[in-house]
Amino acid sequence: MDNSSDNNISNQTSKKKCCCRDQANKLYCYDWLADLPESHNDTEMVEVQFKNTRKGYYKNSTHIKLEKGDIVAVEANPGHDIGVVTLTGRLVLLQMKKNGVKLDNPDLKRIYRKAKPNDLEKCEEAKAKEHDTMLRARKIAEDLNLNMKIGDVEYQGDGNKAIFYYIADDRVDFRQLIKVLAEVFKVRIEMKQIGARQEAGRIGGIGPCGRQLCCSSWMTSFVSVATSAARYQDISLNPQKLAGQCAKLKCCLNYEVDAYVESQKKLPSKEIPLETKDAVYYHFKTDIFKRQMTYSSSKDMAANLVTLDASRVFEIIALNKRGVRPDSLEIETNKEPIRKDFEDVVGQDSLTRFDKAKKKSNGNNKRRKKTFIKRTNANGEGGNGNQPKPVRKPVNDQSKQNRENSGE
Repeated sequence: MDNSSDNNISNQTSKKKCCCRDQANKLYCYDWLADLPESHNDTEMVEVQFKNTRKGYYKNSTHIKLEKGDIVAVEANPGHDIGVVTLTGRLVLLQMKKNGVKLDNPDLKRIYRKAKPNDLEKCEEAKAKEHDTMLRARKIAEDLNLNMKIGDVEYQGDGNKAIFYYIADDRVDFRQLIKVLAEVFKVRIEMKQIGARQEAGRIGGIGPCGRQLCCSSWMTSFVSVATSAARYQDISLNPQKLAGQCAKLKCCLNYEVDAYVESQKKLPSKEIPLETKDAVYYHFKTDIFKRQMTYSSSKDMAANLVTLDASRVFEIIALNKRGVRPDSLEIETNKEPIRKDFEDVVGQDSLTRFDKAKKKSNGNNKRRKKTFIKRTNANGEGGNGNQPKPVRKPVNDQSKQNRENSGE
């Protein structure tokens, strides 16, 4: 019994420390050092997350025993904030190096304690006010005639500070706005400008592909997207289809553009026309991954389209450079057409294959009668053995009268 209980406890602790826990945010980092117990005590730095788009690194100077998922109270300015521990141990140092946070930075704050029930109640009360605060702040900004949009509000864990995330195309003087917001909400105000893509990531949604938006599920850094990415992939330049939920070009246009660029380097130039003895052909379209190019005899419209392999196009370009014009773009072959040794015996191409066939009842009935007569004769019914039964001829009326007159 003791061994089984010890095994259960060890299994529970291993599940709790496992790095494969379900994480529903894009700032989640896979802890590939979770199976090494000695790596968790290598440093006193801890990664703490506050919302889906904000996390920081704090010193565990009091050496509190912390694990992933613990809710802690950390130092803030002013007061304290409430967050969740998302990473501990050696991997925190690698994440700090990746994000450009130096270990000897004097501005690094520390962890106070594990969150108490009172801290959690204050945090929930502050979060409950975020939506109403955002709506009122939008109204105040509109009354001040400021060309800006407040997209989100985040309260600090103790409720003493609020961060207002806003979007603006130009520089905005919001000094008067900060004074009004501080008087209305009685908290310290901090303004942070974000872009349209960051706003879409904070709001979330479903993309045209049917999946959750990349900016709200896993993307943390946003790279500028140009229309050249659509041109490289031969996508029609339709603004309604190229724009995402943020009204900017979709970030997914950059995912495969490198593969298209590398493949196009191995294809002939689209600007070079192909000359034959009959006409000059111009590039019409390209299938990059099949390595096929289609040419037209007209620059402005699709006329006499010919699809060639890339190797054949290189060959024709080399011939034209030497002053040679081939008879046609396609390779001439003297092979005879292959004859098919089969025919359509099923009738799949017939237009009347679903019509009901008419039954030939007369011929079938005659055949049935003949076979019946043969069988009866073979069985010897009405006769002697195999001898056929004599058939009596019908008597006419005239022969009857002759017999009566003769006295028969």
